[in-house]
Amino acid sequence: MTTIFAVSSGAPPAAIAVMRLSGPAALAVAGRLAGALPPPRRAGVRALRDPGTDALLDRALVLVFPGPASATGEDLVELHLHGGRAVVAAVSAALAAAGLSPAAPGEFTRRALANGRIDLAEAEGLGDLLMAETERQRLSALASAEGAVSRAVRGWVHATLAVSALVEAALDFSDEEDVGDAPDAGVRAALAALTGEMSTVLAAPPVERLRDGVRVVLAGPPNAGKSTLLNALVEREAAIVSPISGTTRDRIEAPVTRDGIAYLFTDTAGLAAATDDAIEAIGIARAVEAAAAADIVLWLGDDPPPYAQALWLFPRADARGEAPAGRLAVSAQRGEGMAALWQALAERAAALLPREDQLALNVRQRALAEAALAALDAASAATNPLIIAEELRAARRALDAITGAAGTEAMLDALFSRFCIGK
Repeated sequence: MTTIFAVSSGAPPAAIAVMRLSGPAALAVAGRLAGALPPPRRAGVRALRDPGTDALLDRALVLVFPGPASATGEDLVELHLHGGRAVVAAVSAALAAAGLSPAAPGEFTRRALANGRIDLAEAEGLGDLLMAETERQRLSALASAEGAVSRAVRGWVHATLAVSALVEAALDFSDEEDVGDAPDAGVRAALAALTGEMSTVLAAPPVERLRDGVRVVLAGPPNAGKSTLLNALVEREAAIVSPISGTTRDRIEAPVTRDGIAYLFTDTAGLAAATDDAIEAIGIARAVEAAAAADIVLWLGDDPPPYAQALWLFPRADARGEAPAGRLAVSAQRGEGMAALWQALAERAAALLPREDQLALNVRQRALAEAALAALDAASAATNPLIIAEELRAARRALDAITGAAGTEAMLDALFSRFCIGK
């Protein structure tokens, strides 16, 4: 196993740069730079010197964390350096000359996973925490990083094992001719309780909406004011505004965070009844596709919206008089009705986002939990204990994959590639 190093505190320059060393040679190499190391978990100021030239590199704070009781499960050293680029470069060069390897993105966390310090669901939560930009994102990611998903999954695994034990015991102690007997009421009740709990969690909104934003699509006929409204919502000139029909040919996306909620607004081509323009036809097809996949559609047409998730707006209200019943009057140019529109969006978004106290699964976790639930449902419907036992084993395999007990290298590569280098 190689020993790795990287700055974990962000790119210099900064007041302090935290250089982490992890692996079997971490203590030895740190000792070559700093001399006598301080006792474990006690900070000590040391002069760092180049082992090759004895030149002073920096005067730094040194902390030692012997494995396996460290963040990575290996011997780990932190060097709290002055955060200038030249200092970081000089210390990095000395560490590389001593035989240490620069860390790859997420390699510290990957070693923590490999050494049992965290599981895969906690690692995913940590990755989301590093990317969190809103308070809701932070709270959800922190809960996952602190083991909320893992605890729930472990509970499901234990419940599945308990049912499996009952079924396996029945198989072990039954006569051959009794194997086809239906399971007792206790097995049925346990399966019903477990599938009910998992179904409740799977019915919750996905965590991706917190990270990627609530998808809001502006749709309607040409020249309805969609681009003007988009610019007003995102408070910048994201889309070209023109009185010429068909100015918007493709989807224009603009992310916005307001009151702690992330939105992804999409302006689309006007939905003309018919067109001979091939480019415009492609834009219309993409507009229809975007509206169908949206969480919320802002419909600016005078005809009733063809989407169930639509808010029916009355655009350019300042020039058109009173809004008809059931439509929200807005004037993007004058700002009239914009506060009411944001309030309506926030109310819709609240129902689409996980609550702060609600367990939220990501796409990978949800797919595995759904596979486990399907196996449990099959077990509930079966009458042959042999089939029930096999379906329970399939459910456990799917649940184990959520926490990484059955992970694959390709999946781990994809996960840790989005981590920063020093994490």
